Amino acid sequence: MNLTHDLSALEETVKRCHAIVPAVEAAGRALAERVKAGSKVLTCGNGGSSADAMHFAEEMTGRYRANRKALPALCLAADGSALTCIANDWSFAEVFSRQVEAFGQKGDVLIVFSTSGKSPNIIKALEVAKSRNMLCLGALGKDGGSAKALCDHAIVVPSEDTSRIQEIHGWLIHSWLECVEALAIGKP
Repeated sequence: MNLTHDLSALEETVKRCHAIVPAVEAAGRALAERVKAGSKVLTCGNGGSSADAMHFAEEMTGRYRANRKALPALCLAADGSALTCIANDWSFAEVFSRQVEAFGQKGDVLIVFSTSGKSPNIIKALEVAKSRNMLCLGALGKDGGSAKALCDHAIVVPSEDTSRIQEIHGWLIHSWLECVEALAIGKP
């Protein structure tokens, strides 16, 4: 165990992330425009990324920094009954796409969290979202996987280390929430 090494590795990843700030801001602006227009946000991810997806959705419906109206967001990884029903009746690869089919409408937003961008259930969710003319944002890592090409805004954390990628995804969540609160509802 070398916590100093881990902290140094995080610092190096953060330095590399300065290059993606314009893309993060562009994605945040696109997201805020959709929220301002009344669109809802669907989120999904597997494992630790499902926690990131839940974090984003709960900050939208609850609050981030500003006391404001609740904003429509739904985490597709949060309903255990839906996940197990779809996985049992269809397949685990369909657990998010079936829900995008049920809840996603033209103009809505799908945000996927994936450290690899290769999970079949993430890919299928993006495919359904694209077929419905939804805005697709990806918080990705490594080389972005197949998900990268399916996203309107793919933010690929410049790291191969899952821990570092997830740490930066936490920053992405807060950055995009800042954009929503500042641009969509006018709160600083």
